[in-house]
Amino acid sequence: MIERDQLVRFLNNELQSEKIRDYCPNGLQVEGKARISRVVTGVTASQALLDAAVVANADAILVHHGYFWKNETAQVTGIKKKRLQTLLRHDINLLAYHLPLDVHPQLGNNAQLGLLLNAQNIRAVTAAEPTGVLMQGELTQALGVAQIAQQLENTLQRRVLLHAVDHTGDNSIASHTVSKLAWCTGGGQGYIEQAAAAGAQLFISGEVSEQTIHLSRELGIHFIAAGHHATERYGVKALGEFIARQLRLEVQFIDIDNPA
Repeated sequence: MIERDQLVRFLNNELQSEKIRDYCPNGLQVEGKARISRVVTGVTASQALLDAAVVANADAILVHHGYFWKNETAQVTGIKKKRLQTLLRHDINLLAYHLPLDVHPQLGNNAQLGLLLNAQNIRAVTAAEPTGVLMQGELTQALGVAQIAQQLENTLQRRVLLHAVDHTGDNSIASHTVSKLAWCTGGGQGYIEQAAAAGAQLFISGEVSEQTIHLSRELGIHFIAAGHHATERYGVKALGEFIARQLRLEVQFIDIDNPA
């Protein structure tokens, strides 16, 4: 068991959350019990995750996507009321870390995706801020983009969108091999130009926008959209496992499926 404020200080320090400008408050978002022994982790503080945490008798919920986003309405009605009511009724703490969890060099979403990709020499693309929001690395041997896409589908257990560009005049996807990758999990498709400028042959993100495909073609960089939720499961899971080891807390990761 640990004091709530001690857990918050530990997480804030580990994730260096005060140094990162974000679109939402990071850290403790909703106050619950003063002492914590059981933590549920998940990607997003949806009603389904809250309900699962109640069943699990959690003292705290730790997520990547929490509440109180910039420019959202301040009114506590409807879905927001029900979510907050659930937390307050059951005296459950809600802790959320957005960009600080994306960029952490070991536990972050980007770092964890790099491990899943078996990338080597993983490092931040320094032109992108905050440092670590866009990562790059190399494969030990070149692989076909279709092979990488299939490996991601197998690992993430979801279909991915692959857009391969033609460099050689050979339209066969099987002929397109790469060794230099860049990636940004979640809604990071806007970093494709910086990925190309860093020399990546393939850029991987969670989402795709209409303009992303045009940029992929014109920049000559292959692109994979592997799912916002799917690419961001692993940071909060790793963070939960970390605090379980370091603080001897009972931590349970609950994955609420989301095809987006």
